[in-house]
Amino acid sequence: MQMDAMLWILLPVFIAAGSALLSFYIMQARMEVAIAKEREVLAETRAEVRTQKVTMEERVKATEHEARRKALDEFMQDFRVEERHYFRENKSLSARQKSMVLQERLYFRNIPLSNWVEHEMLVEADGGDVQHIAKGRSIFSTRNLPEENDTSVSRLLAEASASASASQLASALHGDWS
Repeated sequence: MQMDAMLWILLPVFIAAGSALLSFYIMQARMEVAIAKEREVLAETRAEVRTQKVTMEERVKATEHEARRKALDEFMQDFRVEERHYFRENKSLSARQKSMVLQERLYFRNIPLSNWVEHEMLVEADGGDVQHIAKGRSIFSTRNLPEENDTSVSRLLAEASASASASQLASALHGDWS
C-alpha cells in the first residue's frame, strides 16, 4: 500500500512537470516564431534605411556639385572684356594707310585685371568688316586655330609620337642585345 500511495502522490507531480515541459516548449516555439518575424521586419527596415541613406548621400553630392557649378558659373560671369577701337590714318607722300587700333582690357566685376592691350590692323581700301577684323585679333576672345596651323600642329604631334615610338623601339632593342 505504501507503493500505491506513493504512486498516487507522485503521479500528479509527474503530470504537472510534463505539462510544464510541454507548455515551456510550446512557448519557446512561439517565441522563436515571434523573434523570426521581428528579425525579418528589422532586416527590411535596415535595408530601407540603407537605401534611403545611399540616396540621400547621392542627393547631397549632386546638390553640392550643382551648387559648386552654379558658383563657378556666377564667378565666370563676373569676367568681362571691354573693347574699344578707333581709326588711324598715316599719310605719306607715296601712300595712304588707314589702320584700325583695337584696345581690349579684361575686367573682374569693375576691377581691371590687365592693362589695355593694343592691336593695330591695316584696314582694306573697301573698309572691310570691322567687327570681323576685331574678333580675329582679339586675345581675350575664344577662337579656333586656323586650318593651316591646325595641320602643322597635327603634323608636329604625329612627328613627336613617331620619334617617341622610334626611341622606345631603339631602347627596347638595345635592352635585348645587352
